[in-house]
Amino acid sequence: MKAFFGSMTGRVFLTLLLGVVITAVLTQLLAENERQRVIEAFRDQHAMDRAEQLITATETVPASARLAYLAAANRPGIQLVVINDEQPVKPAPSPFTAALAVRMGPQYKLATIAARPAACDVPRIQNSMFGPTESQWKGVCESINVRLRDGELLRLLVLPPPPSVIAHETDYRMIIGMFLVSIAFLAYLVARMTTRPLKQLAQAAKDLGNDINHPPLQLSGASEIRQASAAFNAMQARIRQYIFQRTQMLAAITHDLQTPLTRMRLRLEKVGDGELRDRLVGDLSAMQEMVREGLDLARSTDTTEAMQALDLDSLLDSVSCDATDAGQQVVVHGHAGMALLGRPMALRRCLVNLIDNAVKYGQRADVTVEAGAGAARIRVRDNGPGIAPGELARVFEPFYRVETSRSRESGGTGLGLTIARNIAEQHGGSIALINHPEGGLEVSLVLPEYYAGT
Repeated sequence: MKAFFGSMTGRVFLTLLLGVVITAVLTQLLAENERQRVIEAFRDQHAMDRAEQLITATETVPASARLAYLAAANRPGIQLVVINDEQPVKPAPSPFTAALAVRMGPQYKLATIAARPAACDVPRIQNSMFGPTESQWKGVCESINVRLRDGELLRLLVLPPPPSVIAHETDYRMIIGMFLVSIAFLAYLVARMTTRPLKQLAQAAKDLGNDINHPPLQLSGASEIRQASAAFNAMQARIRQYIFQRTQMLAAITHDLQTPLTRMRLRLEKVGDGELRDRLVGDLSAMQEMVREGLDLARSTDTTEAMQALDLDSLLDSVSCDATDAGQQVVVHGHAGMALLGRPMALRRCLVNLIDNAVKYGQRADVTVEAGAGAARIRVRDNGPGIAPGELARVFEPFYRVETSRSRESGGTGLGLTIARNIAEQHGGSIALINHPEGGLEVSLVLPEYYAGT
């Protein structure tokens, strides 16, 4: 769950879901307020019509029968009663009183009582989607002295309507649940539709790192997605052309240099001074080695070799046997028991470089392989003096050399680790260097496991 909400799909889904839910809540609140306002306005209009009818009908009843009539005609919200006490009135009538006076005519005298009825301030329980809430009636609620045309003074009470009794209350929990489920489903679909092209583009970038000749993206979807896919395909073509041209150029340079270097070596054999001849031959050999290593460095970024499933233990056994046959002291410990997806020649070159470095600078190579967490870890340790902590990262730079025992006197061109790192990164792996606590330098190579069908 944490991984899902940490992804872009999860974030888009959560943003859409929260946005829709917050918008729905605000809309519902506005709708509830508008509904309450409409109810209050309708009630006020109904109260005015009812008050006019009640006053007019009461006046037509003989005075002796008015009490009996009012007892039968009065309703909880609108009541016309006989005045039992005098209460002060407001200097100016309320808007409701003024409107009712206009409708009744000048023959009726109306005055608003200053004190509000006690029922006006009683909290009312209202059921809504957000649950039962307490509120006060905001419509007309007041007492009005009404003097009839025959001179009798009565009091009109306009009170809040009684709470409605609903036989079956609405189950808002089910409504809210269905709403959230439908919105979550739609938000998930929108999030998937939005992020799917980005995932395809990210996967294409990953495939490009593993295989520069990977088929281009299909131009489909919205116009913006098609434009991005077309730009990515164009970038892939340019990178592929650039790598091809660079490799071809270095290969041509290497090929062209081999002939004059060979002629120089033949001519050096005719030099009479033996000591000078040996020095010149040594320099010439170093030049040839640098040319070959330079070409290998260029090829280490080339991904034209096909990817295939490899058995790591078999590959390590083959490399260690070749090293042993060449007179190198190499010992392999452990067993990975897993397959890798990679380029056989490139991975072999990577492992050979690491073992050659260990033997060259530390006399022997102790190789330990172990599996865990979906990856294989190969550690190559030598018996050399190690490297200063400040130099551990710089040794991966092309042609960089540590000016101690790991110098040109030991041979090499300073490209072995650079080539190994390029190959490891092309396979989704990594290389790190540490000085082992018990002495020597340890190179740690991590390569991801291959799962069939992925």
